[in-house]
Amino acid sequence: MSPSPKSLNEQKTAKELSPRPAQLVTLPSYMECHDHNYTQVVIGLKGQAEFEVSGYGNLVGPGQGCVVTSGSGHAFGGVVGQSDILVLNMPLATSDDPLMLQRLNELNQKETYFQLDGQIQKLIQMLVAEMQSSPDDLLLSRACNDTVVALLQRHMSAFEAVRKESRFDLEAIDRYIEQHLSQKISVTQLAGSIFLGESQFHSLFKDQMGITPHQYVLGKRIDMAKNLIEQGNLTLGQVAEFTGFSGQSAFTHTFSRLQGMSPSQYKKQFG
Repeated sequence: MSPSPKSLNEQKTAKELSPRPAQLVTLPSYMECHDHNYTQVVIGLKGQAEFEVSGYGNLVGPGQGCVVTSGSGHAFGGVVGQSDILVLNMPLATSDDPLMLQRLNELNQKETYFQLDGQIQKLIQMLVAEMQSSPDDLLLSRACNDTVVALLQRHMSAFEAVRKESRFDLEAIDRYIEQHLSQKISVTQLAGSIFLGESQFHSLFKDQMGITPHQYVLGKRIDMAKNLIEQGNLTLGQVAEFTGFSGQSAFTHTFSRLQGMSPSQYKKQFG
């Protein structure tokens, strides 16, 4: 029997959502947080990245990696240069696939962070070069995943992880905001800067500060705008750009709402 159009669409959607077996990823320069319902093996290729998996953090460089088990909340971001990693996405294990179950169980029982020996690092470099030359080759992606995971157990050793207690660190949040004030700042990025998930961060922030993260960032933008206006070296359009507003009209509207006067009126006070 031919599948119905609906089931074809469902298959297409599932295919689009399922990750490739092996992927080459360049990490963002800020911390991101998420989780997923499958196990991942992450291997550093270039630069250095910071990872935090279930409260344990470490730097991951070339030849090092970590195992992110299914459902584990984790944060990650590049910290030194361009941070490139190889990500092996393990398929969901089923009861009729005992080999896959065994392989996943062995990975899940390993230390979170590991160091690879030189022998398998050379193999990974060769596989990565092949993947870079044929980025759309799904068969190659699957072969890379199977080959590395099959050999991983014999070529990895643990290295120490540091326990990172999730905490409300306002100084770290402020540093992140100051460094990115001219850009759009999401709650996810703020949460990642102190190793918290987005929903937990939002709730904790409001409890501690009495306002939402969005309101807090807006206040920081306006405070900086006032300082720049007082210095008198920039036009109001330049002030809007430097403080991360989408345009001068959005800046004027927000400034007037929060300060009770327009930016031009505020500027006249320091004329």
